[in-house]
Amino acid sequence: MSPALLSVDTTKGKYLMATRVLIGGQWGDEGKGKIVDVLTEQATWIARFQGGNNAGHTVKVGDQKFVLHLIPSGILREGKTCILGNGCVIDPSGFLKELDEVRAGGINTEGRLWISDRAQLALPYHRALDGARETRDCGKTVKIGTTRRGIGPAYADKMTRMGLRAGDMLEDDFEERLRHNIEEHNRTLVFQGHDPLGMEATVAEVLGAAERMIPMITDTTLLLNQAVLKGEEVLFEGAQGTMLDIDHGSYPFVTSSNTTSGGAATGTGVPPNRIRDVIGVVKAYTTRVGEGPFPTELFDDDGMNMAKVGDEFGATTGRPRRCGWFDAVVARYAVMVNGVNWWALTKLDVLDAFKTIKICVAYDMDGQRIEYLPAHIRRFAACRPVYEEMPGWNTPTTHIRTWEALPEACRNYIRRIEELTCAPAGFVSVGPKRDETILTPNAPADLKG
Repeated sequence: MSPALLSVDTTKGKYLMATRVLIGGQWGDEGKGKIVDVLTEQATWIARFQGGNNAGHTVKVGDQKFVLHLIPSGILREGKTCILGNGCVIDPSGFLKELDEVRAGGINTEGRLWISDRAQLALPYHRALDGARETRDCGKTVKIGTTRRGIGPAYADKMTRMGLRAGDMLEDDFEERLRHNIEEHNRTLVFQGHDPLGMEATVAEVLGAAERMIPMITDTTLLLNQAVLKGEEVLFEGAQGTMLDIDHGSYPFVTSSNTTSGGAATGTGVPPNRIRDVIGVVKAYTTRVGEGPFPTELFDDDGMNMAKVGDEFGATTGRPRRCGWFDAVVARYAVMVNGVNWWALTKLDVLDAFKTIKICVAYDMDGQRIEYLPAHIRRFAACRPVYEEMPGWNTPTTHIRTWEALPEACRNYIRRIEELTCAPAGFVSVGPKRDETILTPNAPADLKG
């Protein structure tokens, strides 16, 4: 380790005030991209710590809309440095396509985007295996409804220690190891009745991408720890949401990484005692994409109106999102497993026209009232929501910029969410643009200016 890194005086605890984790408190798609974009006004470094291009963050900057799948949302703020940490899986072709789109939008990324040399690569054979699994007759194997981006197979290779990492692109034997892995995975594809990948075309695709990626590959663990010890603001950006965490989510209908706040430490190499606080992002209602139980899902006009007004289509797949009332049981669970200090409550404006609003405060599981999440998916699937009703505010909120100007019924709804989830709301979003964000009286002190 660099002597300069070790020589920093940490006895005054300055580093403890420099880091913040942002996570999703539901099934993803909560609007984290916008909140990251707002928070990066204060941060210097933005580090993505898990997942791959199976995620999607949509951010509006003025009249421009950016859809980011892998690159941290902080790239849209001039002068900010972005990191893809070791906990990520990176599809070289997908990453470069996204990079070109960001640059075409007028964003200068030169010297501002770094890839961990320890990050795993999601390669063409991973995408092929993912698609093969999702299309075959599953029998007793659960169909997850993945994005078919190869994320699960890439993490599987990581765990079986046969994966290739970004740093391997710098080594002389990279092509040899790549060819070996293509051969191995082609055997699996053929065994499952699918066509193998073309060896030369696949090698050419990956090596061509490697040439462009190599200048961005470095030891990001060292960079981030140096930044933290200097007291520079670091924002750890999560993808997906708590309920998609491989350990703590609605397994097996989850992603293949740790989406919760603990993943920030393992996914970047910054130790947990350097993390100051955690901001959780939740919608004012609930959505999810893909398969799996969803207790508050609506199949009536209310659900259709949420989807229509909220433009609820996946940023990565375009799939329509399933919509339902706010689930306080899920959000309270997210507070527990993440240590959420503040909520960022998004898409509040979607509820503007509802005369009555419901909140799920508990579940009925086979006649028993419970206020926790069952670990077993069959028990979770048996849960039915126990609702509490509140009056709506029946007036637009998208033009409002202060807490005091929000309708009283709206503020009461937010306060009830705070009570039920045991965490204060620090931010309220009433639209997709940067300035459509309200700081509440409970907002973190350092953000109040």
